[in-house]
Amino acid sequence: MKNILYLLLLTTQVFFAQSGFDKGNYLYQKGRYEEAVSQYESVLKSNNQSAELYFNIGNCYYKLNKVAPAIYNYEKALVLNPDDQEIQNNLKFAQKLTIDEVKEVPKVGFSKMINDFTSTFHYNTWAWISVGFSAVFLLFFIGYYFSQITLTKRIFFFGMFVLLLLLLISVSAAISEKNEFENEKPAVVFVEAALVKSEPQMLSSTVFTLHEGTKVFVLETLNNWKKIQLTDGTEGWIEQAAIKEVK
Repeated sequence: MKNILYLLLLTTQVFFAQSGFDKGNYLYQKGRYEEAVSQYESVLKSNNQSAELYFNIGNCYYKLNKVAPAIYNYEKALVLNPDDQEIQNNLKFAQKLTIDEVKEVPKVGFSKMINDFTSTFHYNTWAWISVGFSAVFLLFFIGYYFSQITLTKRIFFFGMFVLLLLLLISVSAAISEKNEFENEKPAVVFVEAALVKSEPQMLSSTVFTLHEGTKVFVLETLNNWKKIQLTDGTEGWIEQAAIKEVK
C-alpha cells in the first residue's frame, strides 16, 4: 500500500511539474515574463530542477532587466549542464549589463596546461572515458591471455600498458575536475551596491564596492560575513545577505 501511495505521489509531482513548466513556456511566449517566472519557480518548489528550467527562468529575468537573478539562474543552469553553448552565450549577454568590469587573471605555465586538459570534459564524462578504457583494457588482457601467436601477444601486452596509462590519466582528470567543482563556490551579488571590507566587520576599511550581478567566489564564512575572491584575485569580506550562492 505504501508503495502505491508513493508512486501516486511521485506521478502527481511529475504531472504538476510538467504542467507548471508548460504553462511557464506559454506565458513566456506571450511576453508575460513575471507570470512565467512564477510558474517556473513553482516547479522548483516541487523539488524538480533541470538546466532547461533554470535557463528559462534566467531568460525571463533577462527580459525583465533584472540582472542578478538572470545571471544567477544562468549560472545554476551551467552547473547542471556546463557544456551548453546557448546557456554560456546568454550568460555573456547578461554579464554585459553589469557595472563592474572584473578581469580574469589567466593561469600560466604547467598549471594552465593541466587545467586546460582536465577542463576539456566534465568529471562525469571523464568517468565514462575511464570506464571505456577499462573495458578495452579487459579485451586486450583477454586477447593477450588466449593468443597463441607471439607477435599478437606482444601487441596485446604493449596495448595493455598504453591503456593502463590512459586509464590512470582519465581517472586523475576526473578526480581533479570533481575536486575543483566541489571546492569552487560561486555566488552572485544581489544588492544594488555592496561594500567589500578588509575584515568581517562594518567598522573595517572598505576595499572596494561591488554592484548587482557581479560574480564572486566564496572562500570562507564567519558569522554573517563571507570572504570572497574575484576573478582577478582580489579578496575581501562581504555581508552574507548581499550575495546568493549558486551551489
